Amino acid sequence: MRTNLNHHLTDQLTGVRNLGILAHVDAGKTTITERILYITGATYKRGEVHDGTTVTDFDSQERDRGITIFAAAVSCAWDGHRINLIDTPGHVDFSDEVERSLRVLDGAIAVFDGVAGVEPQSESVWRQADRYGVPRIAFVNKLDRAGADLDTAAESIRERLRVVPLVVQLPIGREDGFTGVVDLLRMRSLVWTGDRDTPREGTVPDTLREEAYRRRRLLEEAVAELHPMALEEFCAESAISAQTLAVALRDLTRTGEGVPVLCGSAYRNRGIEPLLDAVTAYLPSPTNVPAVRGTWDGAVRERAADPAAPFAALAFKVSSTATGRLTYLRVYSGTIRRGDAVLDAGARRTERVGRILRVQADRHTEVDLAVAGDIVAVVGLKAVRTGATLCAPAEPLLFEPPSVADPVVSMAVEARRSTDTDRFASALARLAEEDPSLVVRTDPETGQTVLSGMGELHLEVAVEKIRRTHGLDVSAGRPQVAYRETVVRGVSGLLYRHVKQEGGAGQFAHVVLDVEPLDATGGAVDFVFHSTVVGGRVPREYVRAVEAGCRDALVEGPLGGHPVIGLRVTLTDGATHAKDSSEMAFRTAGRLALREALRTGVMALLEPLAEVTVTVPDDAIGGVLGDLSARRGRVSGSTARAGTVVITATVPLAELFGYATRLRSRTQGRGTFTTRPSGYAPVPSTVSYGTPSR
Repeated sequence: MRTNLNHHLTDQLTGVRNLGILAHVDAGKTTITERILYITGATYKRGEVHDGTTVTDFDSQERDRGITIFAAAVSCAWDGHRINLIDTPGHVDFSDEVERSLRVLDGAIAVFDGVAGVEPQSESVWRQADRYGVPRIAFVNKLDRAGADLDTAAESIRERLRVVPLVVQLPIGREDGFTGVVDLLRMRSLVWTGDRDTPREGTVPDTLREEAYRRRRLLEEAVAELHPMALEEFCAESAISAQTLAVALRDLTRTGEGVPVLCGSAYRNRGIEPLLDAVTAYLPSPTNVPAVRGTWDGAVRERAADPAAPFAALAFKVSSTATGRLTYLRVYSGTIRRGDAVLDAGARRTERVGRILRVQADRHTEVDLAVAGDIVAVVGLKAVRTGATLCAPAEPLLFEPPSVADPVVSMAVEARRSTDTDRFASALARLAEEDPSLVVRTDPETGQTVLSGMGELHLEVAVEKIRRTHGLDVSAGRPQVAYRETVVRGVSGLLYRHVKQEGGAGQFAHVVLDVEPLDATGGAVDFVFHSTVVGGRVPREYVRAVEAGCRDALVEGPLGGHPVIGLRVTLTDGATHAKDSSEMAFRTAGRLALREALRTGVMALLEPLAEVTVTVPDDAIGGVLGDLSARRGRVSGSTARAGTVVITATVPLAELFGYATRLRSRTQGRGTFTTRPSGYAPVPSTVSYGTPSR
């Protein structure tokens, strides 16, 4: 009986799609999610972002601010398929929430504004998806807006994202007159009129017939260049059938060689049905993706998406609700039931599953079991953290957790009433548990509690959540950016002897270091260590201890106690003592030697930079450029778009606090801006460190 059930569950897996919606702020992700839920029958009424009635933006702050802050999971059914959908944030401050979601997804819909095309955060989330190899289809939204153009958006995808856009639709009408699309595969029209919830299918309009055939030919040629089977048919028949095109588009999507591009207007409910058809046709099921890999005791192990395999899942989100602690899981293999014991592989601790819930944003339906390919929430796991691997105790496995970006902005926080101190500490601990990109620490010099995050908005949301959820009155200081220190001119041949003798076994370590700057600071590699010691003068285990000591010294630099980045340390010589040398002695020597080298050399203070994209009306560009210059911004480009100008500049992050208010006042509320991290740069000597402009 159990075997038949496993076969049935395996067959069902082919109809599952785990996907996310990725985009820049205000491209329409949440509106598309709402339309998908409505069209598939998961909701009976269309929610609107501006009304605060959406399913996925259920948090009070999301509704107040009109943006997605927390990734929300929902499920629906379409054409015999079950779609598990995650609506992700678009603001750069919450990019870690996107990162954790991408880690567990099999596919994604990348949404682009029909007017703006590829915007900065669109590019950022696209690169995040590249890192995880997530197949994507593109949806060009808001074609009903003035200035919207599918061809321009597709070209920006080609230029900015370096992928081949395969446009499979032709819009019917432009801007306010946009009413439908021509399906270039089946050469049919889909038209939405009035308040119709479903499209009317028909033949290609006579006025568009010639253009539709021309675009179909371009699509065939583009696919033939990338897909061998399509090329063979194209050479033999001088055309490609709709069936072969569909197979080729599916293959190209899953390999990432091409991206099908669809279009529509989610707000007007146009284009969602063919988008759902594309999701089921082109994006992979859990059975179509490679088996996941993990390790245990140094051995690499694989797990296929098989309900009969040993259980393995990744906890990608932890949330505290009024009904208890929810742990969101992506089940990669096996089956989990209520009451099962699972192993937290990282902590090597066993916990028991209380309940299993099918998630619909803030609503949940209890189920008896979850199988490979499912995204569910479980109740009862008391200590599991975000990124933990859960597996069968008899078949342990450890997955690589999602990466967590380093925080760039900090603020001092405290409870206004001393009687709330314990509750406030508990609230901060819960915040950090739910969002690993938030870091809570105590400043050793001032004793203040410091909350660090990915941006000013990120910290504002966190503090407001403490106020609303826990009912605490919180005092927050002005955010401070995360400065770094680096080596400008190093030292060569610095000799350091660590000798300590206090009766009994002593400590002896002799090291000689060269310290020099790396070519680029703030990049992927901030510290490089290697040894050129020959003749066994420093044994290999002591070399590793010296490296560990050097890393200890990087925590606090000599200028202001900031972390040190961008340097290369070479161990060139050393000496040991037969009795008194140890790993501890060489680690201490490495730490103290590098500290001395940093004090001896020439150091520079680095400040984080942000790439800022500002969209302003034509008549306000002068004041905005002047303000950016006053904030030490370097303008790298500007583009005119339908009565507005898009300015790209690099600005020190410390200068951007309060910029939203200043921009609104200079543009009568019509200007908008977005930011993303852009590395570090030296603080000019003319700038008073730690005192940003207002």
